[in-house]
Amino acid sequence: MDATFLEQILIIFALSIGALALCYRLKMPGIVAFFLTGIIAGPHGLGLITNRADVEILAELGIIFLLFTIGMELSLKSLLEMKKGMLTGGVLQIGLTIGVVAVIASAFGLAPPEAIFFGMLLAHTSTTVMLTVFRHRGEVDTPPVRLALGISVLQDLSTVPMILLVPMLGGMGSAGVVPSLINFGIGLILLGAVTVSALWVVPRLLYRVASLRSRELFMITVITLCLGTAWLTSRAGLSLALGAFLAGLIISESEYSNAALSSVIPFRDIFTSFFFVSMGMLLNTGFFAAHALPIIGLIIGVIILKAIIGLSPSSRRGSPSRT
Repeated sequence: MDATFLEQILIIFALSIGALALCYRLKMPGIVAFFLTGIIAGPHGLGLITNRADVEILAELGIIFLLFTIGMELSLKSLLEMKKGMLTGGVLQIGLTIGVVAVIASAFGLAPPEAIFFGMLLAHTSTTVMLTVFRHRGEVDTPPVRLALGISVLQDLSTVPMILLVPMLGGMGSAGVVPSLINFGIGLILLGAVTVSALWVVPRLLYRVASLRSRELFMITVITLCLGTAWLTSRAGLSLALGAFLAGLIISESEYSNAALSSVIPFRDIFTSFFFVSMGMLLNTGFFAAHALPIIGLIIGVIILKAIIGLSPSSRRGSPSRT
């Protein structure tokens, strides 16, 4: 192992201990501590981390394991039970966000294609951040959070058609759309094949592995299913995290889902911390200090706008305002 890599991991863990202790006393979630660790250790802080790429690889693994465990905890059955609210609320939320943001951006002088693109960016929510916060509060199994998760997954899926629209917004016309459509079709075929085969093969596979009564073999099999499905869906043009979530949903229908979940949780907790550290490392503290008021104003505006837009679809469905 490269000694420099080990040194950087040691720096992150050492700084995280102090940051976690401070946030614990202030009753703040752990993600704030990891974010602060990234700011301090990153290139815009003390510059203790020289190779951010290594941290980002560990961060990607954290996202994969987090979405994998959430998929197992949520289960495919519970998602199907709220499919109407997820589809209605999700589609309305995405469409309204794109439209409203595009209108506001156009009023500030952006060209229509740029305004629409900006709207597509803000239509998404970080599933990783959202789930980490709700897991800290112990609210993952509540109906509002389940619906929010379903809408967030729908946002992830909407990335694919949005990617198909980007060449058109950039003025590339059919020359840029046709290759994207071909890749999208291949992706759908591959995703369908993965889903169908997994539904038939995975339960039997886990039964065979569990019958051997080897904890190590069972754990390696579960991790291979997680990483393998994530890799296949990434090859299909979708995100690694979405593939991991899909793998979790598939395993959730198995009678061995609880054993699989307990095997992966330690990996999730360790690697997820690197995701928030890597996010903190991206913050340019000098730029933020020079433009603090506009940035804070924009953040508050986005939060209020998305809350109002999110409230509209929920109200239409007759859900409580908390949902």
